[in-house]
Amino acid sequence: MYNFSYFKEKDKEDLLKFMEEYPLAFLTGSFLTGTQVATQIPVLTEVRDGDLYIKGHIMRNTDHHKAFMENPNALVVFTGPNCYVSASWYSNPQIGSTWNYMSIHISGKVRFMSDEELVQLMRTFTLKFEKGNTQSKTIFDNLPDEYKSKMMPAITGFEIRAEKTDNVFKLSQNRDEQSYLNIISKLEEIGGSSALVAMEMKKRKVELFPPGTEWDGSKFDS
Repeated sequence: MYNFSYFKEKDKEDLLKFMEEYPLAFLTGSFLTGTQVATQIPVLTEVRDGDLYIKGHIMRNTDHHKAFMENPNALVVFTGPNCYVSASWYSNPQIGSTWNYMSIHISGKVRFMSDEELVQLMRTFTLKFEKGNTQSKTIFDNLPDEYKSKMMPAITGFEIRAEKTDNVFKLSQNRDEQSYLNIISKLEEIGGSSALVAMEMKKRKVELFPPGTEWDGSKFDS
């Protein structure tokens, strides 16, 4: 992970909002032999007593379940929109092009839930993603008992307390103002994921380039 200060998002609330907006995360770990496992799953985030927790569920008797039973150390990676950034858009185009992206890494240990905790997780989980619609037929409490009795034993809930949190919000913060504006304009023209990156860049423009000040490239790390 890039450890340049200007690529770090320091606002904890913004980090929480990012994880809420992009809940499909990579859950990665390994067996004690070193064999890697990874899966993409939607997760919930919760701040409790000042600590960040990641919650979700996985299928039992799969490679990742077996790995975390053996070795509870996990890494959860949240990612958002990303895009190619051409150096031809810079004030000085004769340098390497790059890629803009946003990512949060959460490290901690997997704790598997009890059956009762799993039921509560599924209530919260299904209601959240059904946007609080208690009339939806697919929320946990409205599912047929026959279906739940068959499916619940096949999954296990987990919780990870964040022991380490790191992030990279690489959004051309190391470019001069004219280059920065050019990049935003080009990304908006491209649209899609690129336009979403441009939107994130716009949010940071005033902080990066306060009115009445001149850009000083020396403030960035080499």
